[in-house]
Amino acid sequence: MGDDGQPARIEIYDTTLRDGSQLEGISLTVDDKLRIAEQLDWLGVDYIEAGWPGANPKDDEAFRRARTELQLETATLVAFGSTRRVKGKVDSDDTLRHLVDAGTSTVCIVGKCWDYHVLEALGTTLDEGVAMVAESVAFLRDAGLEVFFDAEHFFDGYDHNPEFSLRVLEGAAERGASRLVLCDTNGGSLPDRVERTVREVVDYFGREVGVAVHTHDDAGTGVANALAGVRAGAIQVQGTINGYGERTGNCNLTTVIPNLALKLGIETIPPDRLERLTPVAHHVAELVNMALNPQAPYVGGSAFAHKAGLHVSAIAKRPDAYEHVSPEQVGNGTRFVVSELAGRSTILLKAKELGLTLDGPQVNEVVDELKRLEHEGYHFEVADGSLELLMRRATGWRQTWFNVESFRIITDDLRADDADVGVSTEATIKVHVDGARIVRTAEGNGPVNALDAALRSALGTRFPALDRVHLTDYKVRVLDTEKGTGAVTRVLIDTTNGERSWTTIGVSENIIEASWQALDDSLVYGLLLADPPQ
Repeated sequence: MGDDGQPARIEIYDTTLRDGSQLEGISLTVDDKLRIAEQLDWLGVDYIEAGWPGANPKDDEAFRRARTELQLETATLVAFGSTRRVKGKVDSDDTLRHLVDAGTSTVCIVGKCWDYHVLEALGTTLDEGVAMVAESVAFLRDAGLEVFFDAEHFFDGYDHNPEFSLRVLEGAAERGASRLVLCDTNGGSLPDRVERTVREVVDYFGREVGVAVHTHDDAGTGVANALAGVRAGAIQVQGTINGYGERTGNCNLTTVIPNLALKLGIETIPPDRLERLTPVAHHVAELVNMALNPQAPYVGGSAFAHKAGLHVSAIAKRPDAYEHVSPEQVGNGTRFVVSELAGRSTILLKAKELGLTLDGPQVNEVVDELKRLEHEGYHFEVADGSLELLMRRATGWRQTWFNVESFRIITDDLRADDADVGVSTEATIKVHVDGARIVRTAEGNGPVNALDAALRSALGTRFPALDRVHLTDYKVRVLDTEKGTGAVTRVLIDTTNGERSWTTIGVSENIIEASWQALDDSLVYGLLLADPPQ
């Protein structure tokens, strides 16, 4: 403990692979689980809860493969399960047997700590509820395992009947549980309630057993509740990467870790690994196939992005003026967002970031052009590729790879005997490359795909870098809905070359023209990355 009564170090227990996977929309393969576990170990968490052995074939395979495929350096793998059944025998309980057979050195078992659940959900007596926990812990301890007891619904149960809830904890502690995990299972507690309850439990047990907190975010206070638990004496925080979890999610470890380390001075993961936090958050987001919230604290793409001219001007002089921590500490970076709010300072900083040199008139040209285009509906803060092209053009740069003379798109609605048999789209493009005029026609499953195919056909093999350039997303937004089908549309195209990703934009009353603007910028930017100006 430190001089202020707070622990000098907090254990980080990650349950992304079990509790986190219960988030709607997440379905992890066994390979996903193993790769995420590797990332968590690289980050430096203390415990990785890998799943519930015996619950499904996927978790069984994960534990089986983990024995030979996971080489963990910092983390301990944990198997999760429950206590024995009501009026059952520990030595014949399948759940407990699966925990022993999982091959981990540590297990975490969940048990009821709210008398309402014991009496109504389990339909048994309070004495049996205590015995289920105590006997299960003893059985697992006798098998040579370290045991954490997950006290389900603890805060609700403690409020309703503190005597029973403490009896359950006593039963676990007396039989050898090394951590008592106080769970806010419904996620509805607020920080003052959590801090008060945790402190009373810590005071009750003293130093005999470590207290942990497992919080959910249903009231939007998952991280705040975890910090409150630490202030009250908890020595372990359980949560998930990026806050994944059932309903509104679990305590977000990518927020609580830096809050503990950078704000409270409490060690969590190894200090030299804190800068891995942002890369791990993004890597795990890719593995679960869910885009990371750009506004996520510390690790989001917008966490240290600055848009208002006043802020950017101040940051140019003092980086700490509008950043509560140095973004490099958590592996992130300062980013300057350019929009109609941008001033000269923003443009100059963005140019420096891109390696461009702009003089005074060129800066003014960029500012004026940005304000004009954004008034028309462009949104450059989400179109980094188009923004860089705009700024390069202000320096006098022009792309010389190809020049489009014209294009035409024909869409045929094919019908036979009044039966819809499909839609055919064909694009013809006339383009000049290396002094030669080339005309190509291509079909596609829509105008954007057909245009893309026709242009690539015209360019032929002259630019092999385009073979690696692929569209990954296409988004359309109607900007003035009152005009109906005649409204101005904004098109955003996300593209990657396998190493970098970028976004380009087009705006027009004609959705084909808007799409072409974004597509043209996308391919030009891909060529720019492959052949940057000297």
